[in-house]
Amino acid sequence: MNPLILASTSRYRRELLGRLGLAFDTDRPEVDEAALHGETPAGLATRLAEAKARAVAVRHPGAWIIGSDQVADRDGQLLGKPGDRDAALAQLLAASGRSVRFHTAWCLLGPEGQRLAGQDLTEVRFRELERDGILRYLEIEQPYDCAGSFKCEGLGIVLFEAIHSQDPTALVGLPLIALSQALRVAGFRLP
Repeated sequence: MNPLILASTSRYRRELLGRLGLAFDTDRPEVDEAALHGETPAGLATRLAEAKARAVAVRHPGAWIIGSDQVADRDGQLLGKPGDRDAALAQLLAASGRSVRFHTAWCLLGPEGQRLAGQDLTEVRFRELERDGILRYLEIEQPYDCAGSFKCEGLGIVLFEAIHSQDPTALVGLPLIALSQALRVAGFRLP
């Protein structure tokens, strides 16, 4: 079987792909992640997932490459990774009692030009949040490298009323249900 490479240095995506029990390497994609003028959140996620896969494919001919990207939006406004406590606090205060949508796209490129791709949409409904509770959460988990300012696989789950999704792994950053189906089509042996 041709090598499998994850076009990402995200520990979250690496851990998720590791669940499938396949041997793989990782490589940094070096892609400008800025949105294009008028680009929708879903369009941005799809474009970036493929761009990341293509950037890494150039360096690894003969390999299967997985690219993925997640874009969060609240009422159409893009939400990036907060980077620090103040930005995370602002994101979570603005999300209080509201819904945030997470567009998680993936792209699997093959060594002979094959392309399989898809996207998951996850909607997270936040409960009414209080500033002191948010600050306690941020002190404990420090989710400053996560779009939306939370880690649903950790303590962040207490911030929600509900999550609506086809694939619970998509919210963490890599939709394993659809991706595992694509990997089977590509010839990878999975249970």
